[in-house]
Amino acid sequence: MITLSNVHKAFGPKKVLCGIDLTIESGSSMVIIGGSGTGKSVLLKSVLGLVTPDSGVITLDGQDVTRADRDAFLARFGMLFQGGALFDSLPVWQNVAFRLLRGSLQRSRAEAREIAIEKLRRVGLTPDVADLFPSELSGGMQKRVGLARAIAAEPEIIFFDEPTTGLDPIMSGVINDLIREIVTEMGATAMTITHDMTSVRAIADNVAMLHDGVIQWTGPVAQMDDSGDPYLDQFISGRATGPIEAIR
Repeated sequence: MITLSNVHKAFGPKKVLCGIDLTIESGSSMVIIGGSGTGKSVLLKSVLGLVTPDSGVITLDGQDVTRADRDAFLARFGMLFQGGALFDSLPVWQNVAFRLLRGSLQRSRAEAREIAIEKLRRVGLTPDVADLFPSELSGGMQKRVGLARAIAAEPEIIFFDEPTTGLDPIMSGVINDLIREIVTEMGATAMTITHDMTSVRAIADNVAMLHDGVIQWTGPVAQMDDSGDPYLDQFISGRATGPIEAIR
């Protein structure tokens, strides 16, 4: 569904993506791993068209993403942001239904609210949460609201940016389980960036490791532990010594 072919991106003298080649199959869950500052977020933004590569081609169903009709293109995506990114001034249901209240996906307020409550139920939140404000929710509840918003418009493709950041291990497990269940139910294509190896093992079909601006290794999650790649091995084991230099 999504292909990146020899994608390069630099910001001034800083080269971030240095020839990315990656394929994400329709209906699969791809998880991108790698150290901080390796370009995972830039890669994700490039697929969304928020960052324009200096060279190379990114396609969605064979169409160059830089030439796509933006409204129709973005309507195919859902996004769970790292920090939740909820609107403090809006009640929960309006956060969930944000895309359904405006633009090409617009529904009536009554219908949008009904869909929002349905999606809140799907992520384990009761209807009474709908009229609360984000500040009245715990971190785990905010993350669930963000997930409900990501799926509210029934997207074909869902991006997850560090979905368990800031959560305790138990809540992280709950979110991972929800992500896996929802992606499978919807038949959606998923792309996740994370440092959390527990999340990788819980939600990935395939894994790609980004290092020094290139995909160092990619393959099924079941082959990750026996990859034979020294970079991947060091990363998943968390060793300070190895080909990846730790900044002291």
